Parts: sequence; C-alpha cells; structure tokens
Amino acid sequence: MVFVADGPIGPGDLAAIRRRAMALPGVLDLIPGAEPRLVVVAFDPGVTRRPIVRAGMESADLRLLGAGSTGRRLLAALDPRHLAAGARAAWASEQRVPFLLLALCLLAGLVGFAVERTAGASAAIPAYAVAYVAGGAPALRTTLGSLRRGRLDVDLLMLLAAAGAAAVGAWWEGAVLLFLFSLGGVLEAFALGRTHRSVRALMDLRPDVVQVVEAGPEGRVEREVAADRVAVGALAAVRPGERVPVDGEVVAGTSAVDQSAITGESIPVEARPGDPVFAGTINLTGYLEVRVTRPAQETVLARVIALVAEARAQKAPAQRAIDRYQPVYVAGVLGVAAVAFALFLAMGRDVGDAFLQAMTLLVVASPCALVISVPASLLSALARAAREGILVKGSGPLEDLARVRTVAFDKTGTLTTGALAVTAVTPAPGVDPGHALALAAAVEAGSGHPLAQAVAQAAERAGIDVPACTAFAAVHGRGVEGDVEGRRIVVGSPAFMRERGAWGVDGGPLADAVRAADGEAALWVGEAGARAIAVVGVRDTVRTGARPALTRLRGLGVRTALLSGDRAAVAERVGREVGVDALRADLLPEDKVAAIRDLAAAGPVAMVGDGVNDAPALAAATVGIAMGVRGTDQALETADVVLMADRLDGVPDVVDLARRTRRIVTQNLVFAGSVILVLSVLAIAGVVPLPLGVVGHEGSTVIVTLNGLRLLRPPRGERRPSPPAGALAPARA
Repeated sequence: MVFVADGPIGPGDLAAIRRRAMALPGVLDLIPGAEPRLVVVAFDPGVTRRPIVRAGMESADLRLLGAGSTGRRLLAALDPRHLAAGARAAWASEQRVPFLLLALCLLAGLVGFAVERTAGASAAIPAYAVAYVAGGAPALRTTLGSLRRGRLDVDLLMLLAAAGAAAVGAWWEGAVLLFLFSLGGVLEAFALGRTHRSVRALMDLRPDVVQVVEAGPEGRVEREVAADRVAVGALAAVRPGERVPVDGEVVAGTSAVDQSAITGESIPVEARPGDPVFAGTINLTGYLEVRVTRPAQETVLARVIALVAEARAQKAPAQRAIDRYQPVYVAGVLGVAAVAFALFLAMGRDVGDAFLQAMTLLVVASPCALVISVPASLLSALARAAREGILVKGSGPLEDLARVRTVAFDKTGTLTTGALAVTAVTPAPGVDPGHALALAAAVEAGSGHPLAQAVAQAAERAGIDVPACTAFAAVHGRGVEGDVEGRRIVVGSPAFMRERGAWGVDGGPLADAVRAADGEAALWVGEAGARAIAVVGVRDTVRTGARPALTRLRGLGVRTALLSGDRAAVAERVGREVGVDALRADLLPEDKVAAIRDLAAAGPVAMVGDGVNDAPALAAATVGIAMGVRGTDQALETADVVLMADRLDGVPDVVDLARRTRRIVTQNLVFAGSVILVLSVLAIAGVVPLPLGVVGHEGSTVIVTLNGLRLLRPPRGERRPSPPAGALAPARA
C-alpha cells in the first residue's frame, strides 16, 4: 500500500512512520518511495487486511495512495512537475553513493595491500580501515535498522566475517570480502533498477501544461493551463507530435494516436470525434480537440502509476516465506559457525586459522542468493507484463496465474466486441437486399437503439443512399415505423409486424431463414398491410483474436470455459466460433460465482471479464482478469490483472509469463541452495579460503539476479509487430 505525506518525509519522520508500521500485525516492511513524500507499506495478506493497515497508518499528515483513491490522491497531493524530477534525482543519488563507496573501498584496499607488502601489516591498518568503512557502511546501515526491529539479516553475517578476519590480522581478506559483497549489491541494484524504472518512465509521460481552447472577445483563443488545474469539460488542443495531456473524448479532428505507453499496443489507433483518448498517449498525425472527461487526479495514467508502485512493493508467498525464516536461518548459521570453530580447535588447528575458516563458513552459508532470487524474477516479470500493456497487481497474482488450470470468459465485451453488427440481409423473393437495407436504415435513423445503430452503420459501409423518413413512430420493445418512399415501412419483431398487418412472418422462406439463424437477433422489415420484405440478422461479433487466444491457452494445458448471461443459442454460437471446452448460459451474476466455484474443483480458476458486471465472478476466481482501459475504475478495483489493451492475446501471454517466472524462480532457488550447500561443506572441510568463498557466494548472487532478469525479454518468436514505417512522430512535452 502506498501512502503520501503532506510534505517531504525527513529521516526522523521516516523513523516514526516505520515504528508505526512495524507495530501493526502482518506488516513486513516500510519502503521509502521514489519521491520524498511517498512511503510503501508491504504486508502479508494472510495475516492482516488492507483496512487494518490503512486504519493504523493514516493520520492528519499521511494518507492512503491506493487503488481506491489512486488518481485523486496522486496528483492532488504531489506536484506532478516535481514528481518526475524528484524521482530521477533520488535514483541518481541512490546509485551514485554506493558506487562511490565501492570505488573508495577498492582503492583503499589496494593501497593497504601495497603498504602491507612494503612496510608491514601495522602500517596498512589505516588504509584497510578506510576500506572497511567504505565497503561495510551500506551493510552496517541495513543491519542496524534490522537489529532495531529485533531482526537478524544476512548483512550481519558479512559484517561479522569481516570483523573476525580483522581480529585475526587477515585485514586483506576482510577487505576483499566487503568489496565483493558491496560489488554484488551494486550490481544487483543496477540490474533490478531496470525493473524499477517503469514508474519513473510513467511519471514522465504526462505533460505539465494543457493548451485550453476558450471563447474570447475576438474569437477562440488558446490559454496555457497547468495540467492538474484543468477542469472537466474544458476543451484541450493537441497538435501532431504532442502527448495527450488529459483523459477525454475527441470532439474535433482525426488523427492516429500511439497508445503503447498505456495499453502496450504497438500499432497506432485512429481517433475520431466521439473516440476516447488517454493522458500520456501521443498524437501522431492530425490536430485534435479533446473534451476533458476526467480531472488530472483521476486519469488512467495516474491510477496506473500508483498501482504499479504498489504492485512492486507486494511480496509473493515464496518471498514472504524467505523473509519470515531469514532471521531463524541467520541465527542457525551463527550457531553452526560457532560449533565449527570449536571443532576446528578440537582438531588441533591454530586459533587464527580456525576462526578464519569459521568466518568463511559464515560467508558461504549466507542466503543472499536465496533472498534475491525471488524478487529479481518477480519484479522482472511485472516489468515485462507492464511493457506489454498487462498490469499485474502484485507478485501474489503472478504466482497464482502459474497454477491456473481453467480460464473462464465472459461473453459480451470479452469474447465478443460488445458492438452489434449486421451479419446478413435475407430478402423476400424478388426484393433487392440493398434496397431492403436502405428502407430499414431510413426508419431506424430516428431511433437511438443499438440495433438501429448497427443497421445505419451497415448501410453506411455498403455505400447505400438512405431515403428520407417521415411520420416516424416507435413502440417500446416492439419496433419502429415510418413513411418511406410513399409506403408505411415497419421494422421490428414478428408480433409488431402482425400488429401492422404484414404477412409472411409465420411461414415461408423468411420464417425458415430466421429459424435457421444461429444466435442472431432478427429484425423484420415489411410494409404495413403487405408482405414482409426482408429479415436483417444482427449479432454481437466475436473478437478476431478470440479463437487464437483460446487455442494458445489449450496449448499451455489450460481448459477454457464460457460463462454467459445470454440465452443458450447465442452463447453456444459464440462458444463454437471460439472453441471453448465448457459452456454455461442464462447465468445471473450469482450463478457465475457458483460456476466459478464448480470449476475450481479441478484446480485454480482465472476469470476474464469487463470488470463491471462481472465483478462478483472476478472476485470469486483465483485470479480476476479485466479487459481494456474502458471502465477502468471498476477494473482496477476488482481485478488482479488488467489487460490495458483490449486484446485477448494478453491472457495466454500473462499465463505463459507466470509459468516462465515460476520455472526461473525454481531454477534460482535450486541453484542458490546447491551453491550454499556445496560451499558450506567445503568450508567445514577447510578447503575453501575466505576470498574464494566470497567469490562463490557473490557469484551465485549475481547469477540468480541475471537469470531473473531474462524475464524482461519476450520469449523467442513472440515479438510484437512494429508500427508502420514513419508512423511514430517525436513527442513534445
């Protein structure tokens, strides 16, 4: 959970906030944010719940910056122009200081080594002391913080080993230990920094100012307004090459918009009047005027920034288990080292040699590689998913996705586009289908019903001239009628046709065509007091990527199911088109929850829906996956995973990523554990000197980190298509 203070948090304030956080049950850690006003509280959901943490943390000057109030608090509490700059400065400082200390440790250690060889060990102690301070300062700060909280950590083992080496006069070996330990820490921070830069990159996306179009005494004028002060309803001008500064709806102009920063979609989308656009996207080719629909505090981008930050702070079950048992492990290593020291003395070894070998055991048995192996992999996977437009809300859902055995889909808006379209026009004998569609479109032009819009769009796409309609009338739930070309044209249900005296509804070729139709809505077109002219078939069309996505899921060994509230004929038609393994129709929201529980008998279940009417099923599933950025308020609240791009291929993508993450985590744990075991046995046998033990220990740490970072790359053969040549224009802030 992310909390924001009214002002920058100083060291004293941070210590007080930390004490408050660590006193709460289930809280694992408090992490300073990238900006001086932010702190992140990581907690174990198996021990406590969000409301309890929130109640214990919030005060007059510290407020929640969570999913439920993400955008509102994010930019209301923080100056967005300072946010990105502050994050960059914090990152630069975060990297510069450890690097300078590492360089000082190396230089002082080499000087000490040279002086020891020429002037004796005593003369080299000052240089070695500097190396110790520079190399051990980061670990000492971490260890003191842990000890104040009553915890033992792995850094304590390194410090004790280095101090032990100095105590027996092995200053050079201790300096090597601290240098390599610090080097490993710097390399890990640098590598993991690639996964942490996602939030900083998002912070840079939103322009600081908006060109607001207003009516002035001499006509329309543009005025520059700070992005966080633009009111809902204002009109923003966005020129080619500029980033869209607000969430809004296009009211004038046509352009191609690069939405890759928000949705991960590499192909620019067309933006026309009535289409939504999002803050942080790039207007590529044309001038747009955008009506602001959300305040800057509540944009999709603002919510995503805080959710990504919170997801990074969440710890997976495996990582929580390692953190929970780390103090016990460290205490055990200290005990084993003490026993080993006593055994070495009993075997007749020199006190100095026995003590140094015991310190070597402390080093090689340190679980640094185990500790870093899980977060290195999980953070890389979260960053990879975000780059593809898939927002995974923490490491826990990622682990759950790897175990999923069934993926259930909603129908409308998920497997289908949610937009009705005309699929067929079946005319009566001797009637031209184009003319029949023109008559239907003429009458339906007076209606705002979705079926009417589908008919009008079909006539427009076919290039049909639609005649004028007069004396329009609509009967709710039955149909519409009007005078077209001197005739009273009726469009609607069979009952409505009968009421208006049209025949051919109950028998004949048109009635046969309707009975043969599979899951379509049938609009009858006829003339009052005369025969029916045609039947227009309208249906919700299946997404083009639905069948390939479900085929990929089956290739991963995952069953698929369709859970629909629609009638059985429609659901079965969609199920056949996309190729689901199981299907249930005519389901109320509570029925979908029961269906999810039935499917869970065969293993964990993921539910894919639109995040609004499917909220109960999304919450009941092991993992809830919401489609698209539309309806984001509900989607970001309810779902564990949000597919920012409205594409179903994100479902097999994220399942495959979760399974690859699990494999790499397993590899890292096995490798790190094996290295610790082998080096510990060799250290007890006395065949591993301290410098070699340090190399083996730090080498394994770096290897598991780099192995985890492989998840930042997409698997072979799954690169996203590139935008058309010349499509992307340089963005101006």
